[in-house]
Amino acid sequence: MTAITSLSFSAVNQSSSERNTFVSSLASRNLSFEGFRLRSVFSCHYGGVKASNSTSRTAIHCMSTSTDVPPTVSETKSNFLKAYKRPIPSIYNTVLQELIVQQHLMRYKKTYLYDPVFGLGLVTVYDQLMEGYPSDEDREAIFQAYIKALKEDPEQYRIDAKRLEEWARAQTHSSLVDFSSKEGEIEGILKGIAERAASGNFSYSRFFAVGLFRLLELSNASEPTVLEKLCSALNINKRSVDRDLDVYRGLLSKLVQAKELLKEYVDREKKKQEERAESQKANEIVAKCLGDPQVVGQ
Repeated sequence: MTAITSLSFSAVNQSSSERNTFVSSLASRNLSFEGFRLRSVFSCHYGGVKASNSTSRTAIHCMSTSTDVPPTVSETKSNFLKAYKRPIPSIYNTVLQELIVQQHLMRYKKTYLYDPVFGLGLVTVYDQLMEGYPSDEDREAIFQAYIKALKEDPEQYRIDAKRLEEWARAQTHSSLVDFSSKEGEIEGILKGIAERAASGNFSYSRFFAVGLFRLLELSNASEPTVLEKLCSALNINKRSVDRDLDVYRGLLSKLVQAKELLKEYVDREKKKQEERAESQKANEIVAKCLGDPQVVGQ
């Protein structure tokens, strides 16, 4: 039986070597963590603020007013289940429910501000966790339901993730860190993040941390010193980034183990079914022979 030893991304035009590098890069970071929880079970479960473009830097500001009443976590979960009504294996559903709760709490903060780096991080986390899902079509349908349940646009997440990945592949560690001295669409996005963080108006999250590291990994600049310089340029607390990257690393490790257990379970059940089918077939042949007069008379 083949054990699952790595996870891969589903990003557009992404090579297998890039996918493996991201996981190994995270694994090489020797940091302590706590955060996501994951239960390894094998059954299946059936499982309001409108975003708008606010600047040319494609940030979406979702500032609540005193009259806004954000939906509850239960309402967001209900929206997801209404949008995607097919059963989801528990090994995936458990993690999805955790992510929905966490993103709901971030999404409806009064200071919530979507940015493409956050979007890249969310897409990265989702694609990584859902790697190996039985159906590619269902995996994307779940993503659509997930984002729409949070009253956001799944297409924008995908588009932003793709263009940031394409930009990062063309960068070096120096050009990535020196974004403030350059002109361009992505550079403008990063400048906007740095400005908001400096003024205290930036809503940091774990998804942002993953998006940040994804940029570093794609530009072949995932060394801790480069991350430190980029965090400094963005006015982001590096200790928070380190902590949250390790939370993500721990989640991936647990998920790999859970998938290995699931594969062993499925293989055992498949073998049992095959043995039962062979036994049933043998019994039918014996019964047919015993009931055939020609065979009995020979």
